[in-house]
Amino acid sequence: MSKIGKINIMIPEKVKVALAGNILNIEGPLGKKSIDIDLDTFNLDIKEGKEISIKPKKVNSDTKRLWGMKRSLINNAVLGSSSGYEKTLELVGVGYRAAIKGNQLNLQLGYSHDINFDIPQGIKIAVEKQTTLKITGFDKQQVGLVVSKIKTFRKIEPYKGKGIREKGQYILKKEGKKK
Repeated sequence: MSKIGKINIMIPEKVKVALAGNILNIEGPLGKKSIDIDLDTFNLDIKEGKEISIKPKKVNSDTKRLWGMKRSLINNAVLGSSSGYEKTLELVGVGYRAAIKGNQLNLQLGYSHDINFDIPQGIKIAVEKQTTLKITGFDKQQVGLVVSKIKTFRKIEPYKGKGIREKGQYILKKEGKKK
């Protein structure tokens, strides 16, 4: 049995959940998300618009794996549409800075050129200081994808710790050369 799959999903008051065929539509104040659910494999119960439970029709090794994942995807969509997701990035290095120009994020990361990153639909990027970025959105997967894409522009260097990192990320530093 899936430990995660057994837990029911609580629906906040602001969020509306509706099942149309095989597609579960989740709509909240921050955004809409549609999740495809295989109803041949799973039973989906929406109890009075307050709780969602998902259970497999037949328990075997394949459905056990998918059960917890489907429950997590539905839970992430419900939480994202009500409260959203947020990640903070820090730019560490001399002369590293960020700025918003229209619908683009302008990054100066020590290269001979600036990097312009197009901000995708559904994502908001706020530059708090020149070296701190706050990325918010209602889709957890999209927020994580944007954060990982921005982090690839300047990977963390292991000797001085320069680069783009998430707030609170631990950096394993190497020891320099000795004489």
